[in-house]
Amino acid sequence: MMSEKIIIRTDGLKTYFTEKNNIFTGRTSVVKAVDDVSLSIREGESLGLVGESGCGKSTFGRTILNLIPAAAGKVYFRDENLLEISNKRMHEMRKKLQLIFQDPYSSLNPRMTVRESIEAPLKVYHTDKRVMSGKVSSMMRDVGLNERYLDRFPHEFSGGQRQRIVIARALILEPEFVVCDEPVSALDVSVRAQVLNLMRDLQIRKKLTYLFISHDLSVVKYISDRVAVMYLGEIIELADTEEIFRNPLHPYTEALISAIPVPDVDSERTRIHLQGDVPDVYNMSAGCKFHTRCPHCSERCRSEKPLLQEISDGHFAACHKWNKAAGTPAAS
Repeated sequence: MMSEKIIIRTDGLKTYFTEKNNIFTGRTSVVKAVDDVSLSIREGESLGLVGESGCGKSTFGRTILNLIPAAAGKVYFRDENLLEISNKRMHEMRKKLQLIFQDPYSSLNPRMTVRESIEAPLKVYHTDKRVMSGKVSSMMRDVGLNERYLDRFPHEFSGGQRQRIVIARALILEPEFVVCDEPVSALDVSVRAQVLNLMRDLQIRKKLTYLFISHDLSVVKYISDRVAVMYLGEIIELADTEEIFRNPLHPYTEALISAIPVPDVDSERTRIHLQGDVPDVYNMSAGCKFHTRCPHCSERCRSEKPLLQEISDGHFAACHKWNKAAGTPAAS
């Protein structure tokens, strides 16, 4: 069950990458992969994070886990800022913060058996061998795999089975918060529903909190309690899942939802085809980052950055179409 307690909170989080664009002069350019994101995730919640490839979703998830250094801002796990603690303390905290990788084919070592892969995190924390054996067997049952497969290698499994092994490895330390980075995008459509149902079941039984990253909105709609939409490193809309699919406020969100395939060929839904180009990430304008593709663009959009504000109860959007007057950002 989702509570009102905040388990993860980011405050003005920024992740910048510097690239040399001239080896002779040493001139560099900065890419703002995550640009001033303030976001809260409740205990027991599944927060979906959606957007086009390259918008900064995975970078945001890895920055939260302190796997990629932040340029500025804060990341709180409960009341502790993960960006200011010592390496020793961070090592202890990693038991509570885990990551499920996207590709089960590349995230498992082909030279390690299933047992060795799942045991690896336990060995890092010097778990007793007898306790370790029991935990691994129990986790195999939890993810729907037979214990007799423990001494097999990854190439002997299907994609869906491999992803179950990846999930087992991520949950073996009994974490509280899990970043799920496109966990079903590499799987056949026929097994996606099985893995998603497994993840929902594990979330309830083990009281997990998910940040579910995906570009597939139909998947996000199925598993998420709330949805945050990211565009070029910024959160531009945030609302409960039902609300954001029923009443998208930002033009970018409208376009994403219109692209979801529907089985009824006679459906009245109209596909929105965005015109224009994505802006140069090395040379962003002062205005809205979406203005080069927005059908509602005005002169204000080109010169003034819209703030993420609460438009209706629990529904936030960063768009001048709704934010009629400049104000201060609302807490999300």
